[in-house]
Amino acid sequence: MSETYYAGCYWLARPEPVEACAQRLVTFLRDLEPLDSIWNRWHQAAANFEKARKRQVKLDSATLEKLMRSKAHRFLDRSSFWLWAGENEDETSGVHGNCGGSSKHAGSVCILTLGNLGGIAERVLTAPLLTAVVRAMALAWEPEFGIVTSHEHRELVAPQTGADAGTFVGWVMYFADFRGPVPPLPASVQVEHLPGRGTLITLTQEKFTVSNPEHVALAADVQVRLQDAGLLRPLRPWGT
Repeated sequence: MSETYYAGCYWLARPEPVEACAQRLVTFLRDLEPLDSIWNRWHQAAANFEKARKRQVKLDSATLEKLMRSKAHRFLDRSSFWLWAGENEDETSGVHGNCGGSSKHAGSVCILTLGNLGGIAERVLTAPLLTAVVRAMALAWEPEFGIVTSHEHRELVAPQTGADAGTFVGWVMYFADFRGPVPPLPASVQVEHLPGRGTLITLTQEKFTVSNPEHVALAADVQVRLQDAGLLRPLRPWGT
């Protein structure tokens, strides 16, 4: 089985002006730059790959604020974004999401797609790099919950959890401090506290995959521990 992966962070009912959201996006994309060369240039979408390659986006607050203020990227009080990176059609990554909304029913999100990396996947889909991605998400976006996992693992646990953000474990996870303290976890699990933010949890230093029964069993064990601690639950309005 060939698994596809994504990184995401999520929060609910935190109103913010467009300029603040744009600055968060700039911070996140700049923090990705040193992690891998695929994230050194970002582009807007277009009718085809060659046209899109000509629509490079300058990573500064003014440029991204203008983009996020455009009619196509505004819905009620939310500002959305959709950018992609890659040197060829077979090795691409994208970032999309929305920020600033006050709704208690439609959350804010930033998703980094990792499913079309081609040969780059070998260097990107590693525990240290993906932990760094979630760390960058935590610092830039200040979410309630963050995760890196495979779509296949999400579908595996969905019948038990519903697959709502914050209700299931993945390869790498992040929990904001206000969500509650992290309980003791198996010794093989890496835990890192980010002062003033929250806690990063990395299940395994190997590439996490549902084809490895040890990985699935470890995830199930951690799922129970985090559930018992009250950490795995749907998002709540920010800070509550």
